[in-house]
Parts: sequence; C-alpha cells; structure tokens
Amino acid sequence: MAPVSIESRRVYATSSLVLGYAVCSSLLAVINKFAITKFNYPGLLTALQYLTSALGVWVLGKLGLLHHDAFTWDTAKKFLPAAFVFYLAIFTNTNLLRHANVDTFIVFRSCTPLLVALADTVFRKQPLPSKWTFLSLVVILGGAIGYVATDSGFTLTAYSWAFAYLVTITTEMVYIKHMVTNLGLNTWGFVLYNNLLSLMMAPVFWIVTREYADVFRAVGANREFDLVAFLAVSLSCLFGLLISFFGFAARKAISATAFTVTGVVNKFLTVAINVVIWDKHASPTGLVCLLLTIFGGVMYQQSVTGVSNAPAQLQLERKNNDDRLTDDVEKGTQ
Repeated sequence: MAPVSIESRRVYATSSLVLGYAVCSSLLAVINKFAITKFNYPGLLTALQYLTSALGVWVLGKLGLLHHDAFTWDTAKKFLPAAFVFYLAIFTNTNLLRHANVDTFIVFRSCTPLLVALADTVFRKQPLPSKWTFLSLVVILGGAIGYVATDSGFTLTAYSWAFAYLVTITTEMVYIKHMVTNLGLNTWGFVLYNNLLSLMMAPVFWIVTREYADVFRAVGANREFDLVAFLAVSLSCLFGLLISFFGFAARKAISATAFTVTGVVNKFLTVAINVVIWDKHASPTGLVCLLLTIFGGVMYQQSVTGVSNAPAQLQLERKNNDDRLTDDVEKGTQ
C-alpha cells in the first residue's frame, strides 16, 4: 500500500502545481489589465510588482524554500543591460494594457515568433525556417493582420505601445537570454537580479515620464481610499510572484511537451475569461483572428520541436522551452 500512497501523493502534487500554474497564467493578464484600469500609474504599479517579486524571492530564500544566487555589484554591473531591456519590456507591456484590451496584448505576444525567426536568421545566421515553420509564421501574420483590420478600438497610441512591446520582448528573447546565460545565474537568481535592478531604475522612468507629478497630485487631492484599486494592485503583485513559483515548479514536474500544451490552454482560458467578465474585449471577428494567431503559435511550437529526434534537437527543444518559460514568468504572461 505504501508505494501506491507515495505515487498518489506524487500525482496529487504534480496536478496541484499544474493547476496552480494554469490559474495564475490564465488570470494574470486580465488581473494586470484590471489593475492598470483602477490604478492608472503604470510606473508605480510595475515598481510595486518588482518590489513584491524581489522581496518574495529573498524571503523564500531565507526560509530555505528556494535557492537564489547572492546579489553582488560585480554581477549586477554585467547584468544591467539585461535588466534595462527587461524593464522596457515590462514598461511597454503595462502601457499596452493601459491603452488596449487583453486580446490585443495576446495577439502581439503571439507574434513574437515572427520577429524571433527573422532576427535569428539575420543576426545569428540561423538556417531559414522549414516549410512547416514558414507556414505557421504566415498563419500568425494573417491572424494578426486580420485582428488589426477588424479592431474597432484601434488607436495610434495603443498600437505604438504594442509595437514597442513586440520589439523589446523580441530583443530580450533573441539576445539578452544568451548574454545572461554566460553569467551562470540560476533561475531564481535571474528573477532576483531582474526585479531588484528594475526596482532601482524605476525612479528614473518616473521622472522622465513625469508620472511622479500625477502621483503627488493624487496624494494632494486627499481622495478617499479606493479598496478596489488596492485589491487589484495587491492581486497583480501577488500573482506575479505566484506564477514564478508555480511556473518553475510545474516545468520541473512535467515534460516540456505537457508544459507547452498547458501554456496554449492558458491562452485560450485567458481569452475566455476576458470575454466573460467584462466588455473590454475584441469583436467576434477579432476573436476569430486572435484564435487563428494562437493556432499559428501552436503550429510554430510543433514545427520547431518536432523536426528531429536527434539529441542535439532535443537539447535545443529543452532550451527553447526553458527560455519561453523564464520569459513568461518574468513578465507575468503566458
């Protein structure tokens, strides 16, 4: 009976981790949109998220629940370019959600394979995509163009932030991850450095964007305490930390393929939740184009992970999946 009991506990633990990751991943984009709607200070909101994540990793490390690399200024100096791009990615991500709906965010997030494939070919001298990969990129592009063409909420401001987000996140995925790998940081050390250095950079962006003036003006107006805004910001910060924990734990507990499938399901859940809870979503035609873009992303993942069974290809698959996971949990997206 003991082996059965141990196996049952293992299955229960794995299921709990996957369920926790699915809940956090599918809800986080909607929660972030709700938070920026109720608390219209993107710079301060992201700073609170950095503080929660950095402090959470440090506290959990002190409690012995995880291990992270120690913070040193020598490593921080080498890591600074990566942290700067990370900050820009979060900054553009938050402002995109501020000016557009969650569906627009998912469309542009799903378009990253387009620029990644182009950048890999042009800058890293990688081979041209296979026919199946190229077809998946065409599907992604077609879905994205269809979404933009049918978006009744199209504004230049929103799509400017969308393109800025697409460029910054692609830059990080193609270049920064490879640079940081050479520093030898473990996963939680990576999260700690990213969030702590970004927190240090936050005041500079407050001054450049003059957001501090809006915050001081709101404080000086002696407005009543907004419980809804407080809860929205708290949930946003909490879920940002939780997705790091559940994401990394689930990645270790299940196969790369199962984790990829979970990520795809999470995108569909995000779309469904966003449609059900409020009216801040795309039109029916736009939703069809959004689903087409996500489907193209599924085709792309299958094409780049199922080309060969050779050990080198399997190693590349694991690396690509690890890069996608690290990128997603850092930004609270999936």
